[in-house]
Amino acid sequence: MKAALIIIGNEILSGRTKDKNLAYLAEWLNEIGIQLYEVRVIRDDEKEIIDCVNLLRKKYNYVFTTGGIGPTHDDITTASIAKAFNVELETNPEALNILKGYYKEGELNEARLKMTLLPQGAELVENPVTKAPGFKMENVFVMAGIPSIMQGMLEGAKIFLEIGNKMSSKSIDVFMPESVVAGELSKIQDKFSNVEIGSYPFNKEGKFGTSLVMRSADLQALDRCEHEITAMVKKLT
Repeated sequence: MKAALIIIGNEILSGRTKDKNLAYLAEWLNEIGIQLYEVRVIRDDEKEIIDCVNLLRKKYNYVFTTGGIGPTHDDITTASIAKAFNVELETNPEALNILKGYYKEGELNEARLKMTLLPQGAELVENPVTKAPGFKMENVFVMAGIPSIMQGMLEGAKIFLEIGNKMSSKSIDVFMPESVVAGELSKIQDKFSNVEIGSYPFNKEGKFGTSLVMRSADLQALDRCEHEITAMVKKLT
């Protein structure tokens, strides 16, 4: 099961706001057996949103978007998603009832009512934090950009997701440069096509080395791969 994330927001690209959703989503998806394969960060631009959503929803099992579904004029994600699916926006009765139950009389103003305008055919994704729901269109999940709200919406999205095989990982730290292990590591990777092997340089207490990381949903293959890499390290040292 493969997924993509589209982070939407001028404030992210300007550096004014630091994205905190990517790492959380990647770990959360991994726990339920879905791998995050691609991430794009785009502006609050209608054409960019439409093109990006239409490209990625055909490429992956699931697409998640964050940002741009609030009550202000620059929150254009919802309307752009409707155009991506070639449907109209309409007041979603369920979303309207949720917000009527959440806000006191007189608080549900025009700006907040904007959050009940959803694409025709949208299914709601529960928001336990501020109640204004996210939504899904086919395999596209549209969520808030505020981390605490996005995280709550993920739990609401979970009921729609097909669970895959969880990825497990192992790592070995060696105090030698990547160039020393590259050749032998490549041979081991060729033997284990269902194990992802990566090498990542580090500096710990003034000592340089390489972290050798293995990831796979096949625990037996992961164990065998770890055994061979351990033997390789002993051989090289």
